Formats: sequence, structure tokens, C-alpha cells
Amino acid sequence: MSHSPLNTTAPTTTFIPDAYIPRSGSAAYTVEHYDLDLDCKLGGNRLDGRAKITAVAAGNLERLSLDLSGLRAARVSLNGAKISRFTQRAGKLELHLPSPVPAGERFTVEIRYGGVPTVRQGTWGEVGWEELTDGVLVAGQPNGAPTWFPCNDHPSQKATYRISINTDAGYRPVSNGTLVDRQRRSSRERWTYEVNEPMASYLATLQIGRYELRSLTGTEASVPQLVAANAAALHRAATALADQPRMMETFIEAFGPYPFADYTVVVTEDELEIPLEAHGISILGDNHLAPGWEQQRLIAHELSHQWFGNSLTVGSWEDIWLHEGFACYAEWIWSEAAGGPGTDARAREAWAMLASLEQDITVGDPGPADMFDDRVYKRGALTLHALRLAAGDRAFFAMLRAWTGARHHGTVTYALFRDHVDAHLPILASAEAFLEPWLFGKALPALPVPAAP
Repeated sequence: MSHSPLNTTAPTTTFIPDAYIPRSGSAAYTVEHYDLDLDCKLGGNRLDGRAKITAVAAGNLERLSLDLSGLRAARVSLNGAKISRFTQRAGKLELHLPSPVPAGERFTVEIRYGGVPTVRQGTWGEVGWEELTDGVLVAGQPNGAPTWFPCNDHPSQKATYRISINTDAGYRPVSNGTLVDRQRRSSRERWTYEVNEPMASYLATLQIGRYELRSLTGTEASVPQLVAANAAALHRAATALADQPRMMETFIEAFGPYPFADYTVVVTEDELEIPLEAHGISILGDNHLAPGWEQQRLIAHELSHQWFGNSLTVGSWEDIWLHEGFACYAEWIWSEAAGGPGTDARAREAWAMLASLEQDITVGDPGPADMFDDRVYKRGALTLHALRLAAGDRAFFAMLRAWTGARHHGTVTYALFRDHVDAHLPILASAEAFLEPWLFGKALPALPVPAAP
């Protein structure tokens, strides 16, 4: 989608195809539920699966397009009837339906598939299913989900899930949602999770390792928090995350209620270049357990994504600042709450750093190559700080809490946020006029003078 200055038209609800991932997703149907039965043999990195997908046709469907990368479909059926014609090419599984599915009709497609899963290479490096030294990591953002299950892979396509994993005994698979069943048979164990909130496919995850769980919180905590790590690293991981319960309470006060039932941090035995977020879960590498602000800010950043990214998920990737700018601002909020430099000091430091760099990026639509550029994160956060300075703390945080409440488990866009700011913040300019230079101009604006208390 392109942005037009001072455009007050209503936001579109059609997000596919997405200019940043044009081959991913389909607007022809909407998935309501994924039911995944997976069998993972770690020794040979073999994955076999059955995906049962319940969806609703947007128009008359004669062909059904799913995203599936690196794995091969073996058998496919529609509403229990076998589909004999299907093709796979370039990350797409195309089903030729024997008869059209009428618009508005609910249908179920079942795919049996398997192979040796691997990451997919792209603009953002390697994403998807990755073998670890002793286990598996899934990094789904933005288009890694099809490396382990067939899906309608687009952030606007949120659905509920059941994920059942059969794997080697002695290993614990950690997935999204609530663990509802665990069964052991000989040298294999089956673990079943259910996700009852709408979840984007890129936020579905599967982490497998010799993990043990430890609680980070007492019974009085408002949100149960767990850490999953191998036995040798469990104490060190719990120590590194010791401030997280207080971090959680800080963010609940700033952003509103935590959007899920609990929160788990997985710590891999391997080192990771960057931490990862998933629905109700964050994934850290062993290297992220070191003391100091750099690691603590990453822990805060991933936690805040549970509000901004996982509950409120962008309708298209051009609006990624609505995830990353908010998560970066959460780092600064935590810095102040933890007794470090205040939010304003962090913001002005970031402003000076950005002012010293080339200003050639449009934060509100950075393009696929730059969607994870640090300037998107920092300038997105500065946009929020500018709003806070202009409106005052009371109005600003009331606006944020209303934003997460109104869009709980929903899809968000720049236009929705702009209209929300207009409705909730007492700033002199219209929200569009205020946000335009920060998000859609390349020159870095000056921070406004703080509002009178």
C-alpha cells in the first residue's frame, strides 16, 4: 500500500498481496483454525505432518493456494474427498479443486506432507525451521512458517491453532498456547498445545531441546512467567531474567493488561544473533544471558512484543514500526523504571544518533530491504516520544492503554493508529499532520517542547 499525505480515507481491509512479501498469502480465503499433527525425528531432521485447515472462502474458489516451502505434500483432501490434482513450485502448494467452493462457505482441507525441513533464504537472511546443536528452533518472521506447515502466510491472517508434536523422549517441545496433553510411548513422546486467541502464522513456533521449566514468579504474580532451558543453563537463565516480573508489571501499567495467559522465555543452548518473539513466547540464545543493559533491553524488547506484534499485529509489513517502534520505546520505559537513564534521556540520545546518520529512510514504509533497519526501531520510538511530549504523560499512556484494549488480538494499520491518536490525544495539530514528518518524511524532525503539566 502506498501512503498519501493527509489522506483521510478509511483504511483498506485487503492486505494481500503484500508488497514486502508478494508471493506469500492469499486473499481468496480466510483461515479460522489450524490443526497440526507433527512427527519430528531429530536424528535425521525428518518432519512428517498432517495439517487440517478450516477456512472460509472469500469468493468462489476453484483453486486453493497455500504456502509450503521445502516439504512435499503427499495426499490432499477437501471436506474429506481426495484431491487428485495439486502442484508445488516456488514455495506454493496449488490445489485444483474438483468443484468450486462457493463464496462465504466454510471448508476443511487436509494435507499430509513431509521431508527434511530447512530455513528459507531471502531478503532477511535465513528464516524458518533451523537445526540446533541438539534440537530445533523456528524463526518465523516474516515468512518462515511455511518451512514447517502449510498455511496462508500473511500477518493479517490470524487463526486459532492446535499443535501436536511427537518427538524423541528426553526432549521437550515448547510451542504456543496451553499444554493440554502429554503422552509417552516407548522412546517417543507426544505433546499437544492449543492456542485459543487469533495468531498470525509467523508467530507460530516450535522450539525443541532438552528443556526444563522453571517458574520466574510466585503465586502472587499477575502473570505466570516461565523459563525453559537445559539443566546446565537453567539457574543462569533464571538469574538473567530475575527482573522480568517487575518488567512485566511496568508494562502492564504502561500498556494495559498482558494479552495472554502466561509467558515463556526459551533459552537455546546455541548462541543466537538476535532474540526472537512468538505468540506468548520469546527465544533467547545462551549469549543473551550476560549481565548489563544491552541484554536487559533485549529482554524488555521481546516481552513488549506480546502487546505490540503478537496481540496487535500489522495488516501489512509496511507498518512494521507499529511493532518495532513500540518495542524500542518499551526499552526506554524500562530503563527509567529500572533506575537507569530516563525515557527522555534515552530518546534524546537516540535522536542525536539518528541525526548523525544519513536520513534516507521512510519509517512508515521503509521497503522490504530496510524493514528491520535499526532506524525504523529508533525513529518509530521517537515518534511515540514526540506524541508523549506534545500531549503529556497522562493522556499519552491513556491513549496507549486504549489502543491495546480496542485492538486486542486484532489487526492494526497506520490509518487506524492515526485515527486513534486523533480521538485520544490533545495535540494542536491533527494526528496526520503530526505523524507525517516523523513517519513519512526523510528529514529528522525536532522533538517538540514538552506539554505543560
